[in-house]
Amino acid sequence: MVRYHVELADLHAHHYRVTLTLAQPAPRQRLSLPVWIPGSYLVREFSRHLSGLEARQGREARPMRQIDKCSWEVDCSGRAALTVSWQVYAFDASVRTAWLDSQRGFFNGTSLFLRAEGREDVEHAVTLGPLPEGWQVSTGLTGTPKKGYVAPGYDALVDHPFELGPFWLGRFEACGVPHEFVVAGAAPGFDGSRLLADTQRICEAQIRFWHGDQPPPFERYVFQLAVVDDGYGGLEHRNSTALIAGRRDLPRRGQAAGELTEGYATLLGLISHEYFHTWNVKRLKPAEFIPYDLGRENHTELLWFFEGFTSYYDDLFLLRAGLIDQGRYLKLLAKTINQVLATPGRQVQSVAQASFDAWLKYYRPDENTANATVSYYTKGALVALTLDLRLRGEGRGSLDEVMRRLWQRSGAAAGHEGPVTHDDIAEALQAVGRRRDPQAWARELETLVRSTDELPVASLLSDVLGYVWRHEPPTVAQRLGARVADGSLKVQAVQRGSAAERAGLAAGDELLALNGWRLARLDDLLLYGGLDQPQTLLVARDRRVLTLSLPASRPAGAVTLAPQDKATPVTLRRRSAWAAPSGG
Repeated sequence: MVRYHVELADLHAHHYRVTLTLAQPAPRQRLSLPVWIPGSYLVREFSRHLSGLEARQGREARPMRQIDKCSWEVDCSGRAALTVSWQVYAFDASVRTAWLDSQRGFFNGTSLFLRAEGREDVEHAVTLGPLPEGWQVSTGLTGTPKKGYVAPGYDALVDHPFELGPFWLGRFEACGVPHEFVVAGAAPGFDGSRLLADTQRICEAQIRFWHGDQPPPFERYVFQLAVVDDGYGGLEHRNSTALIAGRRDLPRRGQAAGELTEGYATLLGLISHEYFHTWNVKRLKPAEFIPYDLGRENHTELLWFFEGFTSYYDDLFLLRAGLIDQGRYLKLLAKTINQVLATPGRQVQSVAQASFDAWLKYYRPDENTANATVSYYTKGALVALTLDLRLRGEGRGSLDEVMRRLWQRSGAAAGHEGPVTHDDIAEALQAVGRRRDPQAWARELETLVRSTDELPVASLLSDVLGYVWRHEPPTVAQRLGARVADGSLKVQAVQRGSAAERAGLAAGDELLALNGWRLARLDDLLLYGGLDQPQTLLVARDRRVLTLSLPASRPAGAVTLAPQDKATPVTLRRRSAWAAPSGG
């Protein structure tokens, strides 16, 4: 067994101290730390937060050489147990790394635990302590704070985050399976009972989606929510998820029954998204991820499926679970559509390319990102919508059946890791959709994910579900084609093909005046001349004042969706089946 002990060495300096004990080490024992964490596709160089590494066998210090940025080698003498200790600086409030202060602790194993190479498949044990008085421990691993926790191997060990502190804990059962919900940092008046009840409805809907009346592939599930002043994010794990949300987004006692704020709806969508990952990416996986190589990038073209399809189902399950109505769902769907339409990069990069380039582009946005790439989350969700409506419109099943077929045929249903390829998805579409031409679905899928063609979302929503697509009047920012910083006139990004780009506006410019009138806010562009006719714009760039000719601009505004006034009985049946708890 590989053993780790984690001490909260210095709360104010944000330091954990970790000790690894390895019985019978190799003569030259190699140790390494992951450079990325599954679910977040960026090399994050966790080893930059390690310091003070020391190795001993008994009372004798052993030489320890660094091999590369994240690997070390220890010269061991004989078979006596090797003890290695180090410190980890933990001051990242995200769900991806580690945090420690006087109020709370949190860590992922990828940030703390050096891997004993050659011993990855034996049991790994973790003990903690001592903990400050009143602190609790939450993790999806089996064990207790007093006796410690055990994982069957290194990959399982680092797939179970730990939450430490005086948190709120609630419990419920979903389809007979125990679930725990930990909330750290909630304000007084937080309505834990409502959070549990709403989350339970999401979990039960998703378990039944995948398994019907059969049990899910886990015996216990843990939600770990860190509440901060302003934040949002989540990271999926095998039987748990780490979440971050703003304090104002939680439900509050005294709210009217059924009242659903925008912030709380967003939180429920996040909960739904991460829970759906329990199946779609933690068990169904890109074939390239089996096994993970935590020492380098693991490229795949399929994040449009694993993240994008999950993004399609997350809000849809809020509708299916009865937590939102049709009107609220259409607003959420329109938001996704508008995010894609506001990205000129969709005409430059396919969603398959965006998946492959996630390691370079998605997590490193800059002022040109929207012009050069597209989100595999949002466009992937619209690919899922396109396929689902195409199947339903042809009367031969739904995307739900495609997902369940992949679950069965990949081996995930039998408890194995379920590798999925592009061809597997095409095969499942044909098996469910049963087109006469056996290659028709494969060709359509190829076009959707490997071309930059516009998706036929508008026509499908109208023809299959009877939802009308309309454009609102464009905002000033949309007409200009530039994004400015909140509360200022400093340009952050310029949209490709926009009036701003044609005028020569660049990121970093400050808008000064239009037609000789000093600007105080972006809306002043309408007050002092409008954007329907060419205008003279003064900007400051690198302390110089430039005069730009701003051309007229008449772009389309944001999309809104609404039900048709008179939908046919067939359309109403399709709409009802699509939104039903069973999905059809």
